[in-house]
Amino acid sequence: MTVKALIIGWDTSPHLLYDTIFLIFKYFKSDWPRRPMPNVPTAAPVMFPLRLPYFVDSQTLPHPIPTLDEIESSEDILNESGGSKVVVVGPYVVKFGPQVDLAEGENMLFVAQNTSVPVPLVYALFRDSQDHKSYIIMERIMANTLQSEWPSLSNTQREAITRKLGSLLKELRSLPSPAGYCSIGNRPLLEAIFWTGNSSEKFNGPFRTEEEFNKAMLEMYIYNNGSPNKAEFYKQTLPSIFRDHPPIFTHGDFQRKNILLRSVGDTENDVDLIFLDWEFSGWYPAHWEYFKALLACGGWSDDWGLWVNRIFEPDLYLTEWVWMRMLVLELWS
Repeated sequence: MTVKALIIGWDTSPHLLYDTIFLIFKYFKSDWPRRPMPNVPTAAPVMFPLRLPYFVDSQTLPHPIPTLDEIESSEDILNESGGSKVVVVGPYVVKFGPQVDLAEGENMLFVAQNTSVPVPLVYALFRDSQDHKSYIIMERIMANTLQSEWPSLSNTQREAITRKLGSLLKELRSLPSPAGYCSIGNRPLLEAIFWTGNSSEKFNGPFRTEEEFNKAMLEMYIYNNGSPNKAEFYKQTLPSIFRDHPPIFTHGDFQRKNILLRSVGDTENDVDLIFLDWEFSGWYPAHWEYFKALLACGGWSDDWGLWVNRIFEPDLYLTEWVWMRMLVLELWS
């Protein structure tokens, strides 16, 4: 199966893309004893980038942090893809594996501290030096995904949800960049478009300007053996398309499977929308979230893509979407 085929089925085949092209960039700064794990108090507010390992104050825990043996032996598996596994252990959800990047947990803590955008509580972030796996321990939220609930929602409910999503994204997009196009701490971006599979060949920044960001995409095209003539075409045309897009904080994987829908009131519109999967988050060109959201619509098997436009209005980047889709299909084909 080609990556182009995977993209077409993205929305209906959760995490299939990550099985084929998963980021292997690592930013782990410290190790942690194997078994058991003590609870280490962490001062608030959190300073970014984090000093790892990270643990919340043990007095705030709903239950003692599970040991690595308890995590590894859990049979309540929510997802398993490539070098990443998500399991339930008591009141916790644990995402762990050799391909898990602790930057995802940092992103969640950063968003929770600086916005009202709902994210799962993060209780611990650490890496085990013996099995070379990283662990993100977060709260378990009893809710269904927006993807699973979407077919049963009324038009009125969909309108209320998309309005709320638009408001949450607007708040998220207001977070100022520390230094251009980067992840927290002015570190490289973890976007899969820049993945090479070779730690000595990196194109993922950080970038001071949009021109540098665009140049890296072109370098990736050449690195992936794209047509030299098409590369020259992109070199001549992309600067006129991708310009004047400031760095905007971006979730990076905005789609229904990454949004939990939880009822919090007596009416059908009293819901919380909790955002999941923050591994790709950072400051990208302003058009990036819209482009990725439409790309995740896959084969457009239902009307979700039409509602995406409502969520992002008036910030629709239609021209950029067409060009990015063409470029990405070539990069991943």
